[in-house]
Amino acid sequence: MIGQWPNPPLWLFGLVQAIAWIAGEDTAIGGWAKLASWIALTYWAGDEVFRGVNPWRRCLGAAVLLGIAVRLIA
Repeated sequence: MIGQWPNPPLWLFGLVQAIAWIAGEDTAIGGWAKLASWIALTYWAGDEVFRGVNPWRRCLGAAVLLGIAVRLIA
């Protein structure tokens, strides 16, 4: 199989990211949605690192976690 449907945390990330974009990141709803999207993405990436079905998905999760860490530090 070449492609695979995203798992629920990744769907949640996309949904709340869209809410943050529509509401505007400067609003209270947009701010909370942005925070929820980062939490969902971090959960997804950690889940892929530890329970990914193949090396590609585990590496992808690790790369996303690294990107999140770099963004938090910067």
